[in-house]
Amino acid sequence: MKQAPPAPGAPLPPGVLRRKELRRQRRSERLRLLWRILVFSAVSAGLGYLLLRQGWTLREPAQVEVMGSAVVSRDQVITAAGLRFPQPLMALQPRQVASDLMGALPVEQVKVSRLMLPPRLRVELKDREAVARAERRTDRGPEMGFVDGLGNWISLRQHMGVRSQGDLSLLVVGWNARHRAVLARVLKEREVLGPGLKEIRFEPDGSLWLSTTQLGQVRLGPPDARLPRRLEVVAHLSRTLPASMKGAPPQLIDLSDPEQPELSLGTRGGSAAPPPPPKPSPAPPRPAPAGTQ
Repeated sequence: MKQAPPAPGAPLPPGVLRRKELRRQRRSERLRLLWRILVFSAVSAGLGYLLLRQGWTLREPAQVEVMGSAVVSRDQVITAAGLRFPQPLMALQPRQVASDLMGALPVEQVKVSRLMLPPRLRVELKDREAVARAERRTDRGPEMGFVDGLGNWISLRQHMGVRSQGDLSLLVVGWNARHRAVLARVLKEREVLGPGLKEIRFEPDGSLWLSTTQLGQVRLGPPDARLPRRLEVVAHLSRTLPASMKGAPPQLIDLSDPEQPELSLGTRGGSAAPPPPPKPSPAPPRPAPAGTQ
């Protein structure tokens, strides 16, 4: 037989009352936990905002650290970066600041870091060093200047704040921004090419020439993928060309085809075959496929 439901107003059994009380306690606990999370999140967000805006703030120039440069001062860095005090530290983008400094200061490299404790901005610089004199063509005629080891142009005004490397006897003629990578490669090989390198010349069509005291005029041709091989042949010729032929003016070596260099001696009205260029380094052998004998 089914048990009759309790009459209205009759007291509930102890088990039902306990279950209701437990459900009520769980709801109350969830509400309290939710409120704690909301309050904690709001307080954290407020403290974080205040810390970002007020705590991590550059309040004076002394919080800007400049390292590695002998010619660029802190005031120059602050002016070039456009910093205004107070300046929220987290609002600064290191890449953008580095780009602004590279464009405004005579430096070769820039690294910018944000430091939190204590709040400060660290700027690490590498000064440019002029390694050669240079000339470029402009609408107003030839303009004289200098270049650094990466092939970047340095104007006469910028050179006043740039260190020089060596006696700057080398001259780069026909400098153009599109030639920077090629020029940097030639400058990197300067010591290998011999001590008598006097001029690096870019023709309007892009053809590259060298002038040395040992080899005279050397035509390297277009600065394409064979340039490293041509430079290797120049270094070889500067070491092996007979002493009686070195510097016999006028002398022309054509390395448009580095495997068949041509040497002309204008004083003798003829041409001579230079020593054969060194063979290119062989490529490493490919590993045999798996399973072959």
